[in-house]
Amino acid sequence: MAYKFVDNYRERGARKNLVELLRSRGIEDENVLKAIGKVPRHFFFDETFWNQSYKDIAFPIGDGQTISQPYTVAYQSELLHIKKGDKVLEIGTGSGYQTCILMELGATVFTIERQENIYNRTIQVLPGMGYRPTFYCGDGSKGIAKHAPYDKIIVTAGAPLVPEILLKQLKIGGILVIPVGDEKTQKMVTVIRVSETDYEKIVLDTFRFVPLVGDQAW
Repeated sequence: MAYKFVDNYRERGARKNLVELLRSRGIEDENVLKAIGKVPRHFFFDETFWNQSYKDIAFPIGDGQTISQPYTVAYQSELLHIKKGDKVLEIGTGSGYQTCILMELGATVFTIERQENIYNRTIQVLPGMGYRPTFYCGDGSKGIAKHAPYDKIIVTAGAPLVPEILLKQLKIGGILVIPVGDEKTQKMVTVIRVSETDYEKIVLDTFRFVPLVGDQAW
């Protein structure tokens, strides 16, 4: 993972091209596109692989995990309808790229990562970039109850079902975005908490995520 934070015209031009690609693929939220255009994705790559950083692909970051495809990050971010000041729980910090996009959108982010090696890298990289979410290392499938309720919850790994414990940590009127399916493919699911006991669920497009591992998942 790169620690030399250099961002010049070449990288900025590559981000501009990436934004136009995402727009052509159907991403409409201009705030999301602006955030994608601002966060230097190449900072999450070893210098050897910087030429891969602005392609619309997922890329390995070690320990069986990947930095998510930009389209996927934009898609999930758009579904969240982030407003400035929203308190957001992110399940699966990973590289921290999605975290940065959420913060660029104005969210206050609480983020949890299960893999200790990835967690230790990310807590070094993000502050160096100027992003300071509240980090946790642990089982994200159980959420972070101490800071609940949240305006929005995003899960960045594929789950076999929507964990009930996460639904209970969502504010009334809040939105949960989570990929649900088997270990090969998942459907993106948006859940809106309508009342104390009622939820509205919308099933959307097919994606492929690494599995969500934990007490309330695989």
